Amino acid sequence: MCGMTISLHRDMPEGRTFAGAGAKPRAPSGSIRGRLFTKYVALFVVVVGIALLCNGVFEAILYYRQHKAALIRIQHHQAVAAAARIGHFVKEIEGQLGWTVQLPWSAGSIEQRRFDALRLLRQIPAITELAQVDSSGKERLRVSRLAEDVLDSGLDLSNDPKFTEAMAHKVYFGPVYFRRESEPYMTLAVAGSRKDAGVSIAEVNLKLIWDVISQIKVGQHGQAYVVDAQGRLIAHPDISLVLRNIDMSKLPQVQAALAGNADGDENFEGAKNIQGRQVLTAAAPVSPLPWIMFVELPVEEAYASLYTALGRLAAVLLAALVFAMLAGMFLARRMVGPIQVLRAGAERIGGGDFSQRIAIGTGDELEGLANQFNDMGARLQESYADLENKVELRTRELSQSLQDLHAAQDRLIQTEKLASLGQLTAGIAHEIKNPLNFVNNFSAVSSELVEELTDAVKAAHVDGKMREEIDELTAMLKGNLEKIVQHGRRADSIVKNMLLHSREGSGEHRAADINAIVEESLNLAYHGARAERPGFNVTLERAYDPAAGTVDLYPQEITRVLLNLISNGFYASGKRKARVGDGFESTLRASTKNLGDQVEIRIRDNGTGIPKDVREKMFNPFFTTKPAGEGTGLGLSMSHDIVVKQHGGRIDVETEPDAFTEFIITLPRTLPAQTDTGGRP
Repeated sequence: MCGMTISLHRDMPEGRTFAGAGAKPRAPSGSIRGRLFTKYVALFVVVVGIALLCNGVFEAILYYRQHKAALIRIQHHQAVAAAARIGHFVKEIEGQLGWTVQLPWSAGSIEQRRFDALRLLRQIPAITELAQVDSSGKERLRVSRLAEDVLDSGLDLSNDPKFTEAMAHKVYFGPVYFRRESEPYMTLAVAGSRKDAGVSIAEVNLKLIWDVISQIKVGQHGQAYVVDAQGRLIAHPDISLVLRNIDMSKLPQVQAALAGNADGDENFEGAKNIQGRQVLTAAAPVSPLPWIMFVELPVEEAYASLYTALGRLAAVLLAALVFAMLAGMFLARRMVGPIQVLRAGAERIGGGDFSQRIAIGTGDELEGLANQFNDMGARLQESYADLENKVELRTRELSQSLQDLHAAQDRLIQTEKLASLGQLTAGIAHEIKNPLNFVNNFSAVSSELVEELTDAVKAAHVDGKMREEIDELTAMLKGNLEKIVQHGRRADSIVKNMLLHSREGSGEHRAADINAIVEESLNLAYHGARAERPGFNVTLERAYDPAAGTVDLYPQEITRVLLNLISNGFYASGKRKARVGDGFESTLRASTKNLGDQVEIRIRDNGTGIPKDVREKMFNPFFTTKPAGEGTGLGLSMSHDIVVKQHGGRIDVETEPDAFTEFIITLPRTLPAQTDTGGRP
């Protein structure tokens, strides 16, 4: 669009429209009137219909949820009541059995126990057989309704689950089984509170459970059933299903209940009965047994009243739509006339007849719209002459705006490149810094070694050709080391300058939560040590001061210091444990403390400690007590430089041989001015 000029000319015959020679003629007024009428009627019907439909859908959803919740509550209450009856039935039998194991066994008590057992059978008809076992697992007495009584049978039940489980847990509920392929039974064993009281084992007829299930009615076709902990059907109104030992665990509601979702009024989505029909299901656990009671109702029966209500709602909605159509036709006829007058006047104004005026006297928004068309025609007459100049002015402004946009985009790209270059420079400088420090320190130490070698040769009074060769070798070493030192210093200066220029605006140092940094360092060091040494085990202790807060520092550098100190603590603790033996427990403690304008960090281990002569040299470069290959001797030296030189802090150590070592780091809350501008160790 740059440089484009639009010219408009008004030299056209009076009454000529803007349409070109090939434009289609406008449709007459009558043809549009029918479409406008239809739109108004349809719009009115749609608006009223949507309102009625939304209200009907909302009412249907609300009624559906309320109806469903009411059904589930009723089913759940029935399930809870039935489960409570079954649980009470079992708990009552368990309580009666408890009286038979109150006293220890003795030689003369068997007849009394037989009398008590017969009385228990009379009091509780559900018990068909009662066996009493002493504390060693030998059967001493068995009383039955179906067979003769047995005294001192000597049957060994010491490895039987009904004896071992009862002795271990005081009560044992056996699985359900059937006698004569018709009646369900369960084994119930109760152990005495005294170890020498033994165990009473009762065979319980569960016909009462079938009676409870048969009496539960939900609607016309609803039913109830009970499953055990494995999902096996153990009680159902149709006893033939129970006798077939049907596995119900594949049903969605049974799976959800066995997973622990059987306490509540919620429905199990997608529930089906064993015939494959959709059902509404509620469940309740049967305490103290590992059983679950289910009550279900077919979905079509549950929602029958809802479907009837929806039919009534559809009839009301249809009648309302018919009424809305009639009302829309009446209102549309009252609105179409003035709109047609407005349309005809707008056509004449659009055709270039700006003197045309529209006369509508409805006294509403349509009259106001006609007046606006009349005002627009008058303004068009006034502004049409200078329209071309305005278009040219706007075109020039747009061209200038595009040029400014391109210039701003170029500046933004340059800014992003500079920022990326600064970050890249900082990264490269940091990667070079550590190996460069090692080279410089190694060169300095090597120079000292060469000087000591020269002095030793002089003291040895070596003469002749050997002396000349040694002098030549030492001279060559000195020259090479001096070159290394010179180039190392120059490289160090270059790296420092790179850091100085890249750090401006990089935000490398920032305010950070000191407790979070200590915790992160502790976890990194611990998991790293465990990954390298599978048998590694150290107890971590933490004592963080919540008031320690945030500190302005270089988080990566402080993390490096903490990782070094923590790793040294792990090494010292492990070394002492290897010497003391398995009775020693390695511990490491990290703590923080608020000191006002400073913050204190302590890292304490219970390792080998640091001797006095080592303590005096521990912060020197390349000094280490670790075996060759396990350390370079630069960790503590670099940690000292980071804390003291870079952050303006202090690092101290308290130690006792074969007792503990504690490093104490004190940091100011604000970086000193000289370190804030790029001063790094």
